[in-house]
Amino acid sequence: MGRIGFQEILMVFGLALLIFGPSKLPEIGKAMGKGIREFKQATNDITNSVNAEEPPSDKKS
Repeated sequence: MGRIGFQEILMVFGLALLIFGPSKLPEIGKAMGKGIREFKQATNDITNSVNAEEPPSDKKS
């Protein structure tokens, strides 16, 4: 699978505009941003809890 280029992104935004209309796009963007923010926060919380539970390693070089 290749990378997503400018034309593909433009096509997705165009389709979203046609499907949802210009009045719904800001609401959808806001909801997506909130979802991504919550996902990142949950990921950071899990990472921090795993790192806090690991015992310190006593490796000698």
